[in-house]
Amino acid sequence: MVTKARLRALIDAASGRKKADLCITNAHVLDVYNKEWFESDILVSEGYICAYAQKGKGEASRVVDAGGRYLVPGLIDGHVHIESSHATAQEFSNLVVPCGTTTVIADPHEICNVCGLDGLSYMLDASQDTALQAFFVVPSCVPATTFEHSGATILAEDLAEPLKHERVLGLGEMMDYPGVIAASDLVVDKLIEAKKAGKIIDGHSPAVSGSELDAYCASGIHTDHECETPQELQERVRRGMYVMLREGSACNNVLGLLGGVHERNSRRCIFCTDDRQPISILAEGHINNNIRLAVHAGLDPIEAFCMATINSCDCYHLTDRGAIAPGLRADFCLVNDLSSFTMHQVYVAGELVAQDGLMLKPAAVRHDSRVSGKMQVRDFSAARLALPLQDSHVRVIDIVPGGVVTEAGEATVPVKDGLWVHDAKQDIIKLAVIERHKGTGNVALALLRGYGLKGGAMATSVAHDSHNIIVAGDNDADMEKAVNHLIAVGGGMVIVQNGQILASFDQPVAGLISYEDGATIAENLKRLHAIAQEKLKVSKDVDPFMTLCFMSLPVIPAYKLTDMGLFDVRSFSFVPLELNR
Repeated sequence: MVTKARLRALIDAASGRKKADLCITNAHVLDVYNKEWFESDILVSEGYICAYAQKGKGEASRVVDAGGRYLVPGLIDGHVHIESSHATAQEFSNLVVPCGTTTVIADPHEICNVCGLDGLSYMLDASQDTALQAFFVVPSCVPATTFEHSGATILAEDLAEPLKHERVLGLGEMMDYPGVIAASDLVVDKLIEAKKAGKIIDGHSPAVSGSELDAYCASGIHTDHECETPQELQERVRRGMYVMLREGSACNNVLGLLGGVHERNSRRCIFCTDDRQPISILAEGHINNNIRLAVHAGLDPIEAFCMATINSCDCYHLTDRGAIAPGLRADFCLVNDLSSFTMHQVYVAGELVAQDGLMLKPAAVRHDSRVSGKMQVRDFSAARLALPLQDSHVRVIDIVPGGVVTEAGEATVPVKDGLWVHDAKQDIIKLAVIERHKGTGNVALALLRGYGLKGGAMATSVAHDSHNIIVAGDNDADMEKAVNHLIAVGGGMVIVQNGQILASFDQPVAGLISYEDGATIAENLKRLHAIAQEKLKVSKDVDPFMTLCFMSLPVIPAYKLTDMGLFDVRSFSFVPLELNR
């Protein structure tokens, strides 16, 4: 908080009446406003940038020689689900701050689908004292649709209080785009609550175009991170939206969208990760990876840095950061070069917090009872996994490698005594979603093609967006074993073959998050991925668990499976497995 005494001290340091706390010298400094590099010493006092000084002439209690590196504002992730890292907010900070990310706008949609607004409170508390500045949006779609069971329901009247929080910037991604376009009461009431609070509204509108996109934008929705083509990016910018170029672990859109970015519209483009796992962060980086990809593909580095800093601030009305200018927070990075985009040092509020890829004082993880014990499964057994079919001509969920969109497939499959029978010659396996929040006893079944799995089962309680248990396998016994293991440990990921657990990764925080450190989480995921591909022959064209966990997401086309049945996202309706019904 800026008190009168601190503000006077800042002004005194800027005017030279008082020595600054810190001086960064011998750096190429980024000016995001004029879009140029300039040579200057940068003075910091009271956690804020206070002044420029002639190169090599700055005076302060502490002087840091940048060694000719590039001084840029702290990077900003415009849209992220921290839970998708499988790490706590504290450990997520430890992972991304060394990459130069100092601010994120997080949507706790995943944990709120399990724990309701307790999940938001937990995330706010867990991120309170981290080096990473975490802002949040209140999830708009809990559950994501009315076609699944989640752990909570957040209605319009529930939004008013959390929207008052100083670190809550708005309403989270409005995935119910059909509800927006149809002006449904439930959706419009939520939009109005955000407008009344003077907060922004995040969007999610895959493949929406024309008059439907006009209706979506007319509602006041401000952003979109679901563009697939340069044309879609430009259509949204034309309508006043900010478009996010996403580079997650499963969804990679930076290179595909760059063709739509030019100097006239780049100010409406920002970077985000959405869902990014520790494996990707430790190997490639975070938002600095978005920058690296874009620059190597031809984008000017200054434009890339603007998309990673000031553009996000403009989008989310963060007026105290995003540039190297007097009066702004001293959140900045010393970048080694304009090729690798690795960080030599990262500063938050004028304090050195990370150097050469390591946190100097890692945030400590704390356990919290509000987000544990979230497994309420009723009447589950192997018998519930039997798949009755009246006809062999069936709908199949076809995996599309490299993303979370599926295709609406069809196939002719073996049927014996009225039940589906696995055929090893077909790359078709069983998929099941087991409700775990309200004890409904729901078990829904479908068929999945393109996953490659042979001789076992894989299951996870990370299953977007309601996070029921999802399991894929070619035999019911292994599928049952996998589900029962997750129930027993409180959630996570597991691989079973011939009745034996080959590998598991427990995630007791809402069945989504581990208390382990980032490196251990990454090793667990690597081990699971290796076993999935080597032992169960899961296709190397897909991320084994990331792909599986999106097979239940009923807002991205074409076929998905919720705990209530096979869902056709194109028509927003349930469909039978048999094509002739």
